Amino acid sequence: MPDRELPADSNFGEGWLDDDAGPVVPAFALTGGRTQPARSDLDLLTIVETLGAEPEAEDGRGIPLYRKPVVGPEHEKILELCHDPLSVAELASELDLALGVVRILLGDLLDYDLVEVREPARIAKFPNERVLKEVIDGLRAL
Repeated sequence: MPDRELPADSNFGEGWLDDDAGPVVPAFALTGGRTQPARSDLDLLTIVETLGAEPEAEDGRGIPLYRKPVVGPEHEKILELCHDPLSVAELASELDLALGVVRILLGDLLDYDLVEVREPARIAKFPNERVLKEVIDGLRAL
């Protein structure tokens, strides 16, 4: 199929990009080219929370020494957002990043012990039908 030229008065592509959007950074640049998270236990409902900075050691004068990992602005935003616990899905939504990218960035923060993750609270099982009938019968007896 031969290439077709657009008419000179065509506005094809307008409105897709504007000056306010800023530079577009491909996802692989945020992850250093990695495509798989280091951990496989980060599902959509996994809860993430920022840990407080704790010294790793002290120098000879009693001054605490902290490991200062090199983190990017996306890592810093995750640390900021996760002062209050959030799920991985909420993080991806807040950051407007793909879920896979967020999982890779979280893996970095987990390696540096800057965040902790945990399973969401389990939903309690409902009592069986027999227990519910006994409760209803007991309430009726009152």
